[in-house]
Amino acid sequence: MHGERSLQWQLLLLLGAFSALPPPSSAQLRYSVPEDREPGSFVGDVAKDLGVEVRSLAARNLRLVSEGEQRHFQVDLAAGVLLLDSRLDREALCGQSPTCSLHLQLVMENPLQLHRVEVDILDVNDNAPQFPKQEVALEITEVANPGTRLPLEVAEDPDMGSNSIATYELSPSEHFALSINVRGDGVKMPEIVLEKALDREKAAVHHLTLTALDGGNPVKSGTAKVTIHVLDANDNPPVCDPPISKVHLEENVPVGTLVTKLNVTDLDEGPNGEVEYSFKTSNNAPGKFTRLFTLDPQTGEIRTKAPLDYEESSAYEIAVRARDKGSPAMEGHCHLRVELIDINDNSPEIVLTSLSSPVQEDATPGTVIALIGVKDSDSGDNGQVRLQIAKDLPFKLVSSFKEHFSLVTDGPLDREKSSGYNITVRATDSGSPQRATQKTIFLQIADVNDNAPSFSSPSYTAHIQENSLPGAFVFSVSAFDPDEGSNAKLSYSILDNGMQDLPISTYFQIDQDNGTIYTIQALDYEQDKVFQVPVEVKDAGSPTLSSTAVVHVFVLDQNDNAPTIVYPSVPKGSAFHQTIPASAEPGYLVTKIVAVDADSGHNAWLSYQLEETAETLPFHVEHRSGEIRVAQTLQESEVPYRLLVEVRDNGTPPLSASVAVVISLEENSMQDFAKSMDLPKSSPKDTNLTLYLIISLVSISLVSCVMFAVVGARCLKAGSGSSWTFMGCCRGTGRKPTSHLRGQLKPDGFIKYLDVGGAGLTSQAQQYTSCFSPMSDQSDFLFVKPFSHSSTAESMAAYEQATSTLASPCDGQAQPNTDWRFSQTQRPGTSGSQNGEEGGAWPNNQFDTEMLQAMILASANEAADGNSTLGGGTGTMGLSAR
Repeated sequence: MHGERSLQWQLLLLLGAFSALPPPSSAQLRYSVPEDREPGSFVGDVAKDLGVEVRSLAARNLRLVSEGEQRHFQVDLAAGVLLLDSRLDREALCGQSPTCSLHLQLVMENPLQLHRVEVDILDVNDNAPQFPKQEVALEITEVANPGTRLPLEVAEDPDMGSNSIATYELSPSEHFALSINVRGDGVKMPEIVLEKALDREKAAVHHLTLTALDGGNPVKSGTAKVTIHVLDANDNPPVCDPPISKVHLEENVPVGTLVTKLNVTDLDEGPNGEVEYSFKTSNNAPGKFTRLFTLDPQTGEIRTKAPLDYEESSAYEIAVRARDKGSPAMEGHCHLRVELIDINDNSPEIVLTSLSSPVQEDATPGTVIALIGVKDSDSGDNGQVRLQIAKDLPFKLVSSFKEHFSLVTDGPLDREKSSGYNITVRATDSGSPQRATQKTIFLQIADVNDNAPSFSSPSYTAHIQENSLPGAFVFSVSAFDPDEGSNAKLSYSILDNGMQDLPISTYFQIDQDNGTIYTIQALDYEQDKVFQVPVEVKDAGSPTLSSTAVVHVFVLDQNDNAPTIVYPSVPKGSAFHQTIPASAEPGYLVTKIVAVDADSGHNAWLSYQLEETAETLPFHVEHRSGEIRVAQTLQESEVPYRLLVEVRDNGTPPLSASVAVVISLEENSMQDFAKSMDLPKSSPKDTNLTLYLIISLVSISLVSCVMFAVVGARCLKAGSGSSWTFMGCCRGTGRKPTSHLRGQLKPDGFIKYLDVGGAGLTSQAQQYTSCFSPMSDQSDFLFVKPFSHSSTAESMAAYEQATSTLASPCDGQAQPNTDWRFSQTQRPGTSGSQNGEEGGAWPNNQFDTEMLQAMILASANEAADGNSTLGGGTGTMGLSAR
């Protein structure tokens, strides 16, 4: 029988050492290992039981987290198995507990997972039974009746189960035998039983050997020498009623609380019936309960000596010896089991197993943020823990398995609204009264590039003087990006909009770091008056986000062009010769100086004057029109009159040009004029050229009339609420950042129409500008159709304010003398025949095409003032506006 039992235990040990229990549905693994295995021994195949490929364990950073302070196991990532890290001692780890388990946690990332591993430590028979004392002395009266029992101290074996004490054996004796009783807790208690009456005179002392055997394989044993002294007299021992009792007591009761009072009786009288009480202790645990309880040796009352903690031990076994005062003394034994009642005296404990911080703000709902475990040392409802967080947070708790939770996202995150969260996790048990613990977790939100940079305004207005040096400051734009780090690092650049003849980048450059715009080359107001500079700002995120704004740069005019004398046209250093009748009366028109200025506004206002000479000349020049007239009656003189006419603009500083005019007097100029009526007719070639010129002038006049009619209609509509606005004359035209049609009339006699740009053809609001510069070498009639009504209106208003001091000649310039007219002598063409009193104004009375063109241009410039000598109604050539 004993051999069969040993074989069964061996099979159980082998099955427990090399097999793993199947993991439950909660992803919890359970293994078992004998306590005598060497470090490095196999415990379980983790990869196989978890269904994970071995080669992925290292990439997923599989690691082992022990719940205790000492590390007993390790994971072999190469093989995917759990191994022993150190030798186990079940008795040291679990003491006398019937079960011994170590709890581990396996953590894997990508995705983050937590698996619970429970390893049962199997007991092996590595401890031999041992008696508290190697030598035991007993006394028995000689009058003891057969059947008298002598209790023996129980041998102790740290092993559990079948490896614990199985039986006792007593050496052969004539008078004594061994009896084994089983206590309520399963402990076997040996007793020596008197089988045959004693005779002290024959044998006063009996020497026996008591052997304790365990159930291991091989069987281990321990012995104690028992010496029995045979005495006379006191033959009734104290008796405990009941011999084994149980008491329930709440933990944490006050010190000094009465546990129980032993009920012991002794049938003897006198000293043989007086009982004294004492604790029975063992060598292995001499103070296990003596530290917690006190025993009154006279009354047998047991009281608490220190606070009792259910979590430390839920029950205590107390052995009491009751000895009388007889001679020899007799003793009885009482056994008391004190079971503690758990109260809710422990708060839950929150354990943060893993935390992923920071988390991307674009994390999808359900992303695992942290793994949280809870523990409560109490039992029953006192140990049931609920975990919760605030409801106004975009997170929630998901139960993984018992006492383990996952903190996951429950809504969208926005770093710009909240860069981090203080998540307070509160654990509450179900005891009465409830106990709670809270732990605050700070979660940082990592930024992603989800916000494009933005300008404070979609458009800006800037002004700069023309001819500013390259590198001059123009304007500074700035944008804001609510992101952070590289996602908020901005860089600025200029886009090419195709509005100018050359790329906009040839005129301006921008500091990519601070958005400051500088010029690359000097700007010319006469060439470009307004620039549209599209600025783009980009962040450094991935992907890159951007936005744009437009800077309207208005070029301010400077007086950088001197007047140009277009009539009379003489080589530099030469003089213009003019012949007039000697009988010319005061007021007689000698000739007219025609000049133009490429500047605008005040800088283009021209005035004419004669330079002072030593002698007084009988001529004067009109200050505004440039007409040279006879001022007083001419005196006969053989020496021609030499006049130096200076043309000066109104700029600061003023610029000027001059021409020398030599006037000769002729007595027979009237006869020559009469003869000129008989000049040969012009050749057909000259006639055709004149016809072409007349047709061209008539066409120009018709086009001008149509254009003025259109502009007038637009002005009338503007007065009734239309978005079209007539900007008036001489308001500083230039290239607008939209499509427009420009007409240019230049001194070479040609009209050029340029269609510039096309970017603004889809704008909702339209605004048209007409501008006339009376003293400019290029005159513009400009229609502007801006892409943005509000931004362009603001830009034009700002530009008009900036140039308000440069008032238009139409508004403030004094009007020239309207009485000036060319006489027949000064009029070009075949109609330039004079009467007998006036000499010809053109040299040799020949038709000069270039002079005619200059006169057309001069009359066109005067048309804005209503003083054209060639204009319709008062002039001779029908040109009313340039």
